[in-house]
Amino acid sequence: MTSDQLLFGVFPYLCIIIAIGGSIWRFTSDRFSYSSLSSQFLESKQLFWGSVAWHYGILGILTVHLVGLLIPDSILWWNTVPMRMYVMEVTGFTLALFTLVGLLFLIYRRFRHARIRAVTSRMDLVLLGVLLIQVVTGLGIAIFYRWGSSWYAAYAVPYLWSIFTLKPNVSLVSNLPWLVNIHILNAFVMILIIPFTRLVHFLSVPVEFAWRPNQLVRWYKREKVVGPGV
Repeated sequence: MTSDQLLFGVFPYLCIIIAIGGSIWRFTSDRFSYSSLSSQFLESKQLFWGSVAWHYGILGILTVHLVGLLIPDSILWWNTVPMRMYVMEVTGFTLALFTLVGLLFLIYRRFRHARIRAVTSRMDLVLLGVLLIQVVTGLGIAIFYRWGSSWYAAYAVPYLWSIFTLKPNVSLVSNLPWLVNIHILNAFVMILIIPFTRLVHFLSVPVEFAWRPNQLVRWYKREKVVGPGV
């Protein structure tokens, strides 16, 4: 077995299996921790600016990646017109830059304030490092290799589908630039650490609210006290 087969053919399945098993174990053994514990009461100003930039940026990036995963032919068709491809590339770069700014705000906040630093675990640091690598490599690809939307749809997406269908086609990505390979492998690392970090809160979607009975809330106004003993 070659190193490429180990990294791109075996490692992804190892990450997915551990993520699924670990998430189930955490949910059954410590359900209270199945969410992201808020530190807003410790410091909120920098959290606001960092969280807004991070969440809007990463949601945009994930949406673009998901669209490319589901309809790669449409992405390639869109990029046949140079101006549309430029719009796609600039949009992706802007979202990634927005994401990086938000993440740097959150990292600075976590190390700057002693109270937040005191409640920061080792896995929080690991998570921040993995996220930073992912965002920086994504920006590096956009700067040094360009037209990432096209190679993503033409090479990375077929590789990901080959993983899903249990027929990994390592040759699709093994010859891509090293920065691209780091970006792909680090994505699987993010999947791997989901059950051990605050990323697990993505799995705690309150779907039960869709069928839960309406909650009736009554407001009882307290009567004004006239005098002592009344």
